[in-house]
Amino acid sequence: MAPPRNRAQDAHKGKGKGHTSREGPNGRALLADPLSNKGVAFTQEERERYGLVGVLPPAVLSLELQARRAWEQLGAQGDDLAKNVYLEQLHDRNEVLYYRLLCDHLPELLPIVYDPTVGEAIKRYSHEYRRPRGVYLSIDRPQDVRPAFQALGLGPDDVDLVVATDAEQLLGIGDWGVGGMQISVGKLAVYTAAAGIHPGRAVPVMLDVGTGNQALLNDPLYVGNRHNRVRGEAYDSFVAAFVEAVGELFPHALLHWEDFGPGNGRRILQQYGEKIRTFNDDMQGTGAITLACVMNAARVTGTPMRDQRIVVFGAGTAGVGIADQLRDAMVRDGLDREEATRRIWCVDRQGLLRQSTEGLRDYQQPYARPDDEWPPDRPADLPSVVDRAQPTVLVGTSTQHGAFTEDVVRSMARHVDRPVVLPLSNPTEKIEAMPEDVLRWTGGKALVATGIPVPPVELDGTTYVIGQANNALLYPGLGLGAVVARADRITDGMLQAAAEAVAGLADLSQPGAALLPEVENLRASSAVVATAVARRAAEEDVARARLDDVIQQVQDAMWQPEYG
Repeated sequence: MAPPRNRAQDAHKGKGKGHTSREGPNGRALLADPLSNKGVAFTQEERERYGLVGVLPPAVLSLELQARRAWEQLGAQGDDLAKNVYLEQLHDRNEVLYYRLLCDHLPELLPIVYDPTVGEAIKRYSHEYRRPRGVYLSIDRPQDVRPAFQALGLGPDDVDLVVATDAEQLLGIGDWGVGGMQISVGKLAVYTAAAGIHPGRAVPVMLDVGTGNQALLNDPLYVGNRHNRVRGEAYDSFVAAFVEAVGELFPHALLHWEDFGPGNGRRILQQYGEKIRTFNDDMQGTGAITLACVMNAARVTGTPMRDQRIVVFGAGTAGVGIADQLRDAMVRDGLDREEATRRIWCVDRQGLLRQSTEGLRDYQQPYARPDDEWPPDRPADLPSVVDRAQPTVLVGTSTQHGAFTEDVVRSMARHVDRPVVLPLSNPTEKIEAMPEDVLRWTGGKALVATGIPVPPVELDGTTYVIGQANNALLYPGLGLGAVVARADRITDGMLQAAAEAVAGLADLSQPGAALLPEVENLRASSAVVATAVARRAAEEDVARARLDDVIQQVQDAMWQPEYG
């Protein structure tokens, strides 16, 4: 990966480590540029060279001391939203220091810079608006798409990653219009902190097509397009213009789609997935991290993937994405596609998906059960489906708090010795069941993972560590591996390799062990995932980089938050 060649990135040659040159900008320009600013870490020689004498206090502090002070300042903030605001201000001022702080305290700060706190930051975006970051594209001015990217001053070899959202279905909070830029920014922050993607080589994008949120449309301070969401041909043409511009201007970049609505997300991925290197985390990332969880559960129970029976409660973008990944794993384990599909029961708010169910989306139809399979006089709700299907795995992406009731879990446990229960909805007020309850209802036999961080559960002398199905365990390494390999596209095999790598990082040897690794060593685990993904890309002949020493190439590609 060649280093970028524009304004701020000129201060970060080599592997992204800070560097100054005698032909560089003046000192005040350096202080104003977050990628170049070192604050009081500028040495006396640098202060003299760049006209910073008298501009800064006389002491020279190391990056380590700056990070210690920033951590103290962060701890003085009143709540998580205030901490998010503080970190964004630091991000705007000094990127190296921001990422050093993030890397040093990633487990504590991941929920602050991303889910769940970022949801509150999104809601307050227009009222807390301070400084633009990334590229804002308006459907009202499609002619500006290409000039907006050209204004970045980045060449065809200068961008590795573009994260884009249209903000229709943000996390669990819905449509928040232009505030969705916080999702793209936050996702890239995790890519950099967890996998070392160079922050100067990553571009967050907001595709502003309007919003259906009436509160935003009536808010005089709202900074996005003040009209309802545009759909249909105009929307598709706008997305096509965006994809074309990114592909032509940054031909080596991975395009990551985030938080699109179910009507668009899957359709866009299907349209472009075989043409460009692109990835949808809501479908593919969520599916792959859940696959890693189920693979480890299968190792614990001794039940192979081909023998699993799976109920997915919440048949939206994420739920069906999970179903797809699990179905494909069953196919790899010996089942044909139709048989594997029949071993998955998808339940949505209207009940079990059946062929006669009204309003089925195209991606739901493969999982719709034949009408004659279900007795017409029998309810098709979740309890009835669990009782009839006798699943080995129960997945929740419904955002319906408490949906996995004691009766549902006990019904599952009557038929399965070690039921796998995965209430993945977040935040806490939307989770289908709390692990402590699931373990108590099953006498500690259930294997549980969640979508939120949960402390260990003590039950009958055993400590149960609850794994978090956090996509951050997977997508940063997946992206880094694709970048290192210069992969033509993200294949199913690369997703499988990422899931297998994540699963392999968990230690299952102790009773009560978590099904997934913890995030404390996320940077190291991302390197493992990236290596597996790059190797699979080479095996599948979609890698365009020469991979002589994949492990070292991955390490060399990981940007370090250090001053030059």
